[in-house]
Amino acid sequence: MAGHSKWANVQHRKNRQDAKRGKIFTRLIKEITVAARLGGGDPDSNPRLRLAMDKAYSNNMSKDNVERAIKRGTGGLEGANYEQVRYEGYGIGGAAVMVDCLTDNRTRTVADVRHAFTRSGGNLGTDGSVAFLFRHCGQLVFAPGTDEAKLMDAAIDAGAEDVVTNDDGSIEVVTAPNDFVAVRAGLERAGFRAELAEVTFKPTTENVMKGDEAQRMQKLLDALEGIDDVQEVYTTAVIDGGGG
Repeated sequence: MAGHSKWANVQHRKNRQDAKRGKIFTRLIKEITVAARLGGGDPDSNPRLRLAMDKAYSNNMSKDNVERAIKRGTGGLEGANYEQVRYEGYGIGGAAVMVDCLTDNRTRTVADVRHAFTRSGGNLGTDGSVAFLFRHCGQLVFAPGTDEAKLMDAAIDAGAEDVVTNDDGSIEVVTAPNDFVAVRAGLERAGFRAELAEVTFKPTTENVMKGDEAQRMQKLLDALEGIDDVQEVYTTAVIDGGGG
């Protein structure tokens, strides 16, 4: 575990998300729409929808926008019919990259993703080429200085699968994807609020990058994240020393 740079990477990622606030709204509306279409409009029986709604509200999206997106998903309102597509490939130095998209035009999306890879020195791979390097899970990251023993007790009580203390003092709580909402709620009741909390694809191996290599990898990630149809980008790359 390249734990020395874990906290810096979390902060870097949060700052980048804040800088792309307008695009986040578009992506959240798409995710709510698709979640409602696939699992119904009731968040109590649809964990994916509950997660998307929580994320929308934490980003200060209005209730009206959330409800309109749910109605579009359940057929109550007209709207584009998005499908889920995943692309896999390799970035700088062989770092694995997985790109989740929601699109109404698969031909356009694959062309955009392939162009971002090739222009930035990466390669688009085949289905399954890198997915085995990631674990689907809930992840909650707590700041260095958090009481490790108390957090571990609360996490176990809440139903977490694992608690990992990184070299820099930050602590990660890992959950099964479907347990994420309950574990986060349990930890918040115990007084612990995560700096980063999401259901994600967590890399099982890491490629630590510095200097020019890190900058080139960041350029690839920026290009992929800039594509309108892209929802999430996962990578085994760890950008060390703020190389982006």
